[in-house]
Amino acid sequence: MEQTPIDADSRLQINENLSIPLAEISFRYSRAGGPGGQSVNRSASRVELIFDVAGSPSLSESQRARILGKLAGQIDTNGVLHLVSSSERSQLRNRQDAVERFQLLLANALRRPRRRRPTRPSAASRERRLQQKRRRSDIKKTRRSVPDRE
Repeated sequence: MEQTPIDADSRLQINENLSIPLAEISFRYSRAGGPGGQSVNRSASRVELIFDVAGSPSLSESQRARILGKLAGQIDTNGVLHLVSSSERSQLRNRQDAVERFQLLLANALRRPRRRRPTRPSAASRERRLQQKRRRSDIKKTRRSVPDRE
């Protein structure tokens, strides 16, 4: 299992407020399982992307807290995010896939949900609801047994 950092000069754009230097991301390569014949036993095509969320100087405290909270299931006890990609037979494509998934994952974790504006139902929608209730009530009335008249 070989672990390598990638080009330190460039940055990975996550969203308009955050870009992470590629030097903070490292990769670990290992042999992928599954079908693939002899090449699967020889080539290290499985890629594990490793990013230290807890120790990253690129993240603000609020961003760090948000990521640690949203991605708690994928972050270990040391605050390190691990993403694995082994769907392709090529190490390069698996690495690209891991980086794309990493960008999406962080962008979604940092996205703030819209605040819900409370609204009231319109008069027409209230009337439709009441009409539906009346129709349903009539259907159930027809199912009842008819009392004997004697």
